[in-house]
Amino acid sequence: MADTASRTTAFRTRIGRAGMFGGPATGRRHPLVATAMVLPLAALLVVVFGGWDAVVTQASSVGVMLGR
Repeated sequence: MADTASRTTAFRTRIGRAGMFGGPATGRRHPLVATAMVLPLAALLVVVFGGWDAVVTQASSVGVMLGR
């Protein structure tokens, strides 16, 4: 069998230190960047699954509950 463990470990170490695209891998991301990454997918899911009605219903229920 071929010795692939050392090559895999070396690849993971290189990716872990330098980041996936060569930038610094700090392990943290600015909240606005994370939001910008998630919003297109969230919008797509809302459109595809018709979730907008559920969001409006929940928001109105919470509004009624807080208004008491």
